[in-house]
Amino acid sequence: MPFIVEPLSRDHLRAAYPLVRATMPGLGLDAWLRFARGATGVRREGRSGIIVARRAGHDFPIGLFCYRVDRDPVLERVLVAEHFAAMDLLHPGEVIAVLVRELDRLGERLGCRAVRSVVHRPDVMGGLAQAGHASAGSLLGKVFVAEETDQPPGQEAAGPETSA
Repeated sequence: MPFIVEPLSRDHLRAAYPLVRATMPGLGLDAWLRFARGATGVRREGRSGIIVARRAGHDFPIGLFCYRVDRDPVLERVLVAEHFAAMDLLHPGEVIAVLVRELDRLGERLGCRAVRSVVHRPDVMGGLAQAGHASAGSLLGKVFVAEETDQPPGQEAAGPETSA
């Protein structure tokens, strides 16, 4: 069955949440909606967004990535992609492959001279490598934990346990 790959519209942000939640289990709905609204805003068009893949004839996305265009002193415009998600029981590799093809096309359409992908899962790294993407450095990070909740930003705090 063929795929439809398109920008995630603001009307369908909630439809993508189950996919996002499956790959980022601690991300709350409110945090996702805040992030997605910011990435897909009209003023951000052409500079950031979310691309989704779904099977033809189906409404819910089975794959996505978030992107933004950054400025680089050497390469000028660089497409940066992150938060890849692909959920397909039988053919997850096909979903990743279609997302990576769209990533490359998007970079070309936006006039970027390079693509940089921030990869959090090994299956995504394999799909990018098959399309000719290679390691271009290392990314180090540090998460600051809010003192009030002891949770990283965007994470849901565990509620009180209940017993039946």
